Amino acid sequence: MVKLMVCLKRKPGMSEAEFHRYWKDVHGPLVKSVPEFYRYVRKYVQSHTVSPTIPGFDTPPAPFDGVAELWFDNLEDVRKAYAEPKFHEILVPDGLKFFDVHNAFFFAVEEIVM
Repeated sequence: MVKLMVCLKRKPGMSEAEFHRYWKDVHGPLVKSVPEFYRYVRKYVQSHTVSPTIPGFDTPPAPFDGVAELWFDNLEDVRKAYAEPKFHEILVPDGLKFFDVHNAFFFAVEEIVM
């Protein structure tokens, strides 16, 4: 099992509240409604920031507004999902409405429980 992690930053000019509302209430359900893409996804989790800073930590504000986790059986299924024409036709244009694709980070991880 692998997870695709996507660190998201809202589009310039979009409020935090609007970003979180759109991602949760519009884009999330849309992702799940595209069977050609979602058939490869085993789990989809959105983690929304609740604060850019953490009390007691002397660190700069977080550069992201949230993290999406998409679970797949393997890297080949990640490739297949993102090669689906419906992904490019439906999900890519919708993503462009709310997150800054030039400041997003995508990477695959394997979870190791301690």
